[in-house]
Amino acid sequence: QVQLVESGGGLVQAGDSLRLSCAASGLTFSSYTMGWFRQGPGKEREFVAAIRWSADNTYYADSVKGRFTISRDNAKNTVYLQMNSLKPEDTAVYYCAASDLYRNILSEQSYPYWGQGTQITVSS
Repeated sequence: QVQLVESGGGLVQAGDSLRLSCAASGLTFSSYTMGWFRQGPGKEREFVAAIRWSADNTYYADSVKGRFTISRDNAKNTVYLQMNSLKPEDTAVYYCAASDLYRNILSEQSYPYWGQGTQITVSS
């Protein structure tokens, strides 16, 4: 079965950096668009970033553009989210997700596979 396992979360201070990893198994990783979503306390889950299978196209939420970078290593079946200049409002559970659709990849509805999530807390 498909498994997505996130790692790298934790407690950091504002301005710090973190890198999340998501290791995938049970799917042809190089054929999937990979996405990161997050859900802050009391908020709906929201799109953060996505990367096409070939890594030639990346997409970001306006709130993280210029601070976060999504990348992937198809040889390792892993997608990464480098997060710089973290802010308290970045505090959330971060989820990795996989989609085999081409369109609408900013919507969580397009992602049938999800990881369990990893908590990031940014203190001010």
